[in-house]
Formats: sequence, structure tokens, C-alpha cells
Amino acid sequence: MDFKGMKNYLYWLYCQFELITCSYLMEPWEKLLFYTFNITMLVTILYTAYIFIPAHISMAFQFFWHFFGNQHENTVSVVK
Repeated sequence: MDFKGMKNYLYWLYCQFELITCSYLMEPWEKLLFYTFNITMLVTILYTAYIFIPAHISMAFQFFWHFFGNQHENTVSVVK
């Protein structure tokens, strides 16, 4: 594996990120606040997706499973 090429590519991506966000114009303390905020938001979004998306997908499957007429085996049938 070409580690030097990978290092150069990651550095290029970092430079692109700094150009897009204009963070290369910031002072070091501003960069620290900016990166801290961005990392905090990214971690929050990933945590929320990890916790809530599987539950929503499960509920959607249950809804469509019931919608198409297939019921779970553990449902209680009403006896007249």
C-alpha cells in the first residue's frame, strides 16, 4: 500500500476543506472553535442516526407488513 500517496491525498483533502470553508483565513483560536463545533455537530448527527434510524426503519417495516395484510404471529385474534 502506498502510504506516502495516501498521506498526500489526505493532505490535499484537508487543503480542499480549508479552501471551501475559508478556515485558512482564521486565527488558531478561531479554527479551534470552528473545528470543535463542526466535530460536535458531526458526532451528534451520527449518534442520533445510530439511535433513531433503526427504530424508524423497524416501524416502517411493521407498518408496511401490516398494510399488505400480513400480521405477526404474536397478535391475539378475537374469538366470537
